[in-house]
Amino acid sequence: MDTLLPFKKSAPLTIGLELELQLVDLHHFNLVMEINDFLRRLSEISHTGTIKPEITQSMLEINSSVHLSYLSLLNEVEELRGILVEEADQTHIGICGGGAHPFQKWKEQRIFQTERFSSFSEQYGYLAQQFTVFGQHIHIGCANAEDSLYLCHAMARYLPQFIALSAASPFHQDVDTTFDCSRLTVISAFPLSGTPPWILSWQEFKTYYQKMLRLGVVKSMKDFYWDIRPKPEFGTIEIRICDTPLTISRAVDLVAYAQALARWLLEKRPTLCRDIYLTYLINRFRAARYGLEAILIDPIQQKNILLADDIVQTCNQLESQAINLGSQDALTRIYIMAVERKNDAAWLRKQYAELRSLNDVVRSQTEIWRYGEGSEKKCSH
Repeated sequence: MDTLLPFKKSAPLTIGLELELQLVDLHHFNLVMEINDFLRRLSEISHTGTIKPEITQSMLEINSSVHLSYLSLLNEVEELRGILVEEADQTHIGICGGGAHPFQKWKEQRIFQTERFSSFSEQYGYLAQQFTVFGQHIHIGCANAEDSLYLCHAMARYLPQFIALSAASPFHQDVDTTFDCSRLTVISAFPLSGTPPWILSWQEFKTYYQKMLRLGVVKSMKDFYWDIRPKPEFGTIEIRICDTPLTISRAVDLVAYAQALARWLLEKRPTLCRDIYLTYLINRFRAARYGLEAILIDPIQQKNILLADDIVQTCNQLESQAINLGSQDALTRIYIMAVERKNDAAWLRKQYAELRSLNDVVRSQTEIWRYGEGSEKKCSH
């Protein structure tokens, strides 16, 4: 039976990300189960970070190294993107972001055979195949375990912002779901999703973890599919609520936003209030359903607020933090998203309105992943 790993010493506010990506064929633009051969070819190429499989064979995950700054993270992930795109070209595979493939059928997916994934499939049945959805995880370094628990609860107030800002899964199983983020409906099916328990000291958390181990509920920290969780082996917190964005730049902007927010929270130390969880699930739902147009319920102030306006206020609050961290440009882009109320879900719906084909929508996703924003001008349709 595993014990909880010691909380690794980590430089505060270091950053890293994980991105789950789609592998698609370049004819029909459906998911293609080519991860084994693709990984074999990538293993022959020297690169930083890691590239590895995910739960089903049409998924690829990239993990960055640890970084101090937004710009160095951006440079590394862009380099990884270049390696992936070049190798994909050689194998006639397309790669794209997005939180869910618009028309793949979950029953056709096959589990990538590792001991962990096979155990997961045995435990969760068809949900394991439905787990062919694609998320971004953001890591923020913490000086100690107590800070990690503080940030997990302090960040909960802001997690609906990350849902709406990253939302990129309006289409799922051949339909417009009417959600900006349909991926969360899949995640919510798992019994250990949601939020961590209201525990504020690491000693209490260790006691809780040992109880869950003895009861057979979990085998390791990886079995907690919380929206945010401490990651003791890395010395970080891990924000797990985001869809994979359509571009590298948006993914890294979200990391920079999380870093600035964490810096502000650790500096100002606003008092934690358990009442934030009174409305967390409804706010989470609304952010997934309506995106930047969602109306949040603030249980502390006892008022409603437009989610986009909440992001604008937060951006104004974080301006000095972003200046100190060198991520002003990223914060400005987040601010503009909120003001214009345009996220990746809106972009995907616009593409479908123009192209009238989900196959062509996925094609446009591979183009914007390759070239970034403005790719529709660089690539003929």
